Amino acid sequence: MGKPVRGQSALPPRPDFGALEALAARRSSERRLTFMNLVGDLNLAWSNNESLFIYVLMLLLRTDERAAAIVFATLNTTRARLDLVQRLAKIAVADRAVRNELTDIVERFSSATRLRNDFSHATFVLDDHGEITHTQHMKVEESRGNLRFGARRPVDDARLEEIVHAIRDLDTLNRRIWDLMPVLEVATGATAGPG
Repeated sequence: MGKPVRGQSALPPRPDFGALEALAARRSSERRLTFMNLVGDLNLAWSNNESLFIYVLMLLLRTDERAAAIVFATLNTTRARLDLVQRLAKIAVADRAVRNELTDIVERFSSATRLRNDFSHATFVLDDHGEITHTQHMKVEESRGNLRFGARRPVDDARLEEIVHAIRDLDTLNRRIWDLMPVLEVATGATAGPG
């Protein structure tokens, strides 16, 4: 990014709020509603998965639900919560297959988290008709020693399909977490297990 020309603002142009409000008063386009519904569904599926990590922590810490919820809430980022889950698994789960399953779940959830964050922490670029055309990511990214701010990505059919795919993955992941929890309960010694 270069420096602004003297007398020229470095700020983006102010939106025409009157025009946007007039557009919003009209019926939203089907594509816009589809996009907004998909983003909502993505957040719902993501949240349902993240909240299950309270119970994973409960098992790994061999504590109760309330204490696990306090630990979960005290760690204020998803990344910190997932890091704790992975570190605790290394010391609390001797069964390599169970530990590998938990690691794979964490990695897949992390991947979905990146997409969810892309939509939850972005500015949405609208065209003159009020259609969402792009997302502008509001994060500094570093790649190969270069800094980049605000990666812009189109909201096109491929992007919508990416969201649909992520929602399906999160639904599958939710079932995997539910299937893993009783196994993890036995593996951590939180219960005596069958027999």
